[in-house]
Amino acid sequence: MPASLHPHTGLPVVAMVGGGQLARMTHQAAVALGQSLRVLSAGPAESAALVAADVRIGNHDDLDALRDLADGATVLTFDHEHVPTAHLEALEIAGTRVAPPPTALVHAQDKLVLRRALAAAGEPQPAWAEVGSVADVAAFAGDHGWPVVLKTPRGGYDGKGVFVVGDEAEAGALLERHGVLLAEERVAMVRELSAQVARSPFGQVAVWPVVETVQRDGVCAEVYAPAPGLSDELATAAQELAVRIADRLGVVGMLAVELFQTEDGVLVNELAMRPHNSGHWTIEGARTSQFEQHLRAVLDYPLGATAMTAPVVVMANVLGGAAADDDWSGPALDERIHHFMAHWPDVKLHWYGKGQRRGRKLGHVTALGEDLAEVRARAVAAARYLADGVVDPVFAFAHDHEH
Repeated sequence: MPASLHPHTGLPVVAMVGGGQLARMTHQAAVALGQSLRVLSAGPAESAALVAADVRIGNHDDLDALRDLADGATVLTFDHEHVPTAHLEALEIAGTRVAPPPTALVHAQDKLVLRRALAAAGEPQPAWAEVGSVADVAAFAGDHGWPVVLKTPRGGYDGKGVFVVGDEAEAGALLERHGVLLAEERVAMVRELSAQVARSPFGQVAVWPVVETVQRDGVCAEVYAPAPGLSDELATAAQELAVRIADRLGVVGMLAVELFQTEDGVLVNELAMRPHNSGHWTIEGARTSQFEQHLRAVLDYPLGATAMTAPVVVMANVLGGAAADDDWSGPALDERIHHFMAHWPDVKLHWYGKGQRRGRKLGHVTALGEDLAEVRARAVAAARYLADGVVDPVFAFAHDHEH
């Protein structure tokens, strides 16, 4: 059956489940390639719904809405992993090409499924167990020590659904609320890393440099590319690990492998089978962004070069801060963006068009250069100004002080 193409452009139509910032930035990449991105958005004010021409309003767990989204599309893909597996299987049976396929995506949806698959493949991961009772948790803690990390198998993201418990009482309260949980040892880690790979149905793969991710309150705050001080040997091992996982699971599209770096190497934390926060730096920082590469991969186009465009790239998320408060009396958003552009003309801004609230990912900034400390200082100061209206003294306006 020939692939469905847009009647006016003669080029593919990619249907993406989800209307958030990942879909918005994928839409930007699709524009340049001439492809049409159709999004399923929960409402007309979501990030991607504000900019895409073809928006379907509906819920990701509604099979009829998914069928409408997929109708006439070349391929169906995702900006989040929360679509019921059974719905995706029904779409495949009806002839829709789903990328990544549900057999792969389930490993990003269910942490227990992932842990079992990694164990079967002999890949490095933290010690873990499926626990359904306080006795199970106590036995695990007896082997691996308190505190224990408990995770809900499904539905967690940005630190949600992850709990560090110090005793049986805390574990019991969580088990009462959630039922079966995943228990993991609390890893003595040096830092967190992310290895991203794209894979096409043809089996072509492309990897970017391994990056360091800095989390605050479970949310990604900064990304350093490449991960500073990472040995070539360990960087290559992390990239090869990501490629093995993508191949073994049959991933199509982007895969982010979130890693804990320990004194002995790396351990797999979680997977994301879509563009990922740890790859936003690639828009300006790599020859091919993760968003363009995701489109190329799900459409089985040859993949693009991933070389960095500068020796050092830093992305800083703009997380809702003081300026998101109802009683904020400082400069409004438009004025802050004016000042941001005046201060940091070489720092690139991506604003997501969301309603502002504390801690929410509102946008990100990307800085490029040669020295990590200098590049990071620019990115972090710019992000802080947009979030809090505070200018780091190092970057104060010229008229604020004498040179």
